Amino acid sequence: MEKVRAIVTGASGMVGEGVLRECLENEKVEKVLVVGRRSCGIEHPKLTEIIHKDFFDLSPIEKDLKGWNACFFCLGVSSIGMSEDEYKRLTYDLTMNFAETLVKENSGMTFCYISGQGTDSTENGRLAWARVKGKTENDLMKLPFRAAYGFRIGFLKPEKGYKNTLGLYKYLGWLYPLVRGVTNKYASTLPEVGRAMIACATEGYEKPVLEVEDIIELSKRKKT
Repeated sequence: MEKVRAIVTGASGMVGEGVLRECLENEKVEKVLVVGRRSCGIEHPKLTEIIHKDFFDLSPIEKDLKGWNACFFCLGVSSIGMSEDEYKRLTYDLTMNFAETLVKENSGMTFCYISGQGTDSTENGRLAWARVKGKTENDLMKLPFRAAYGFRIGFLKPEKGYKNTLGLYKYLGWLYPLVRGVTNKYASTLPEVGRAMIACATEGYEKPVLEVEDIIELSKRKKT
């Protein structure tokens, strides 16, 4: 397909920063629009940034969201200490509002959604966060995008020089080579996530839900 013109959300977070950096380095990506509540702190010739505080009201920026062919949705919150209703509002409702706005003007778009290992596609499991993530994946795939994918990331390798690495990863990063040395089922790098998203946008993938092994496999495709 044509060069990727990607919207990236969550670029001031760990996963979003990793995906954004890969987009800026990858020759398949022509330009990037970051939409966030605060600046990602990165400048690049490919990059345009919109600071927008209310993701439940996109009307002020709706015209800027037209003409893109990929969305890498990396915005998310932790469910820890949060009621299921509030977590659903900030996860399912917010994501679907953004996606429904995009699909009105970009029906040929590929939408890649950061989910997580253990997400519950049945929406009936014991864990509230997994049910909410599962419903989000399921309903995104019902929208008339060209394609929609759920990325069920696991443990992520912290990258040197990245600004938004979560504190837990700073202390547990030494575990990454041990986990990866045993299996590809549980751990990947941030560049691998970014490359896999770009590959979904350019080539597609046979599975709508990508587990860590799928992400690693897909990321190995050439950049050009």
